[in-house]
Amino acid sequence: MRRHVQPGPAPDDRIESCAAAGAVLDYTLAPGADLIAALTGPLVAAGFRAGAIAFADARLRPFRYVLPGPPRDGAHVAWFSDPHDPAGDPSRPTVVEYANATFGWRAGAPFVHCHGVWTEPDGARRGGHMLPEETFLAGPARARAWVTREATITVDPDPETNFPLFHPVPAVVPLPGEGPRLILARLRPNQDLGEALVALCARHGLRAATVRASLGSLIGARFADGRAVDDPATEVLVRSGRIAPGADGAMQAVLDLAVVGGAGGVTEGILAPGENPVCITFEAMLEAA
Repeated sequence: MRRHVQPGPAPDDRIESCAAAGAVLDYTLAPGADLIAALTGPLVAAGFRAGAIAFADARLRPFRYVLPGPPRDGAHVAWFSDPHDPAGDPSRPTVVEYANATFGWRAGAPFVHCHGVWTEPDGARRGGHMLPEETFLAGPARARAWVTREATITVDPDPETNFPLFHPVPAVVPLPGEGPRLILARLRPNQDLGEALVALCARHGLRAATVRASLGSLIGARFADGRAVDDPATEVLVRSGRIAPGADGAMQAVLDLAVVGGAGGVTEGILAPGENPVCITFEAMLEAA
């Protein structure tokens, strides 16, 4: 399987995770706010500390994003492009087709890591890593979040990759909850995404789970129908995902992803099993079935 040698030491435990009582919240993204405030404001006001968010049909103006790219120094295996501003009439918004965001905290303030697929004012369909502090809602939009008041997700230095990354942090004292059981996880590099999600279910005693609004990066991508994306780093987000026993009774992951390479093009479909290693990180939210 494809592999990058990361610059720092690789911990033996390749999955960081915790379980938490959760909730599912539908809410409106307020126009005029930047993406961080729009996505996290209602969640923080309701007392939630972490979550995964899916939103669609959102109009953005202004909007900036970056794409995956080669490293610019010897301290990372990949980096980002310079920021992009959508081409076309600047008075027209970019329209998000669909996007996923991880909600957590950076330096004590709410923050989001967000990947999406959108149509730009010139009509081009692209995707990538959205810059939430430089992106604003040009109109209201609807969002759905899988959230918890128990666990937290925080940005911390990651010595293995040399990136500041989101990590799940379990509650010191679990809170009673009647909502869905959620598993918050960060998958480390150089492990197949599907196999890691199956291992995550085994760790938490799940016989089935749905993947909710998850995102991260892969070393290229291989699809079940034979298509391939060969970029050394890709930005990805889950369109749908399920971990459950297959016909032979063994647990398997069926993952429908959008994969974005360095040119911004979007490739979508079911991933081939065992052929899609994590590049830098993958932020997973599972809802127990």
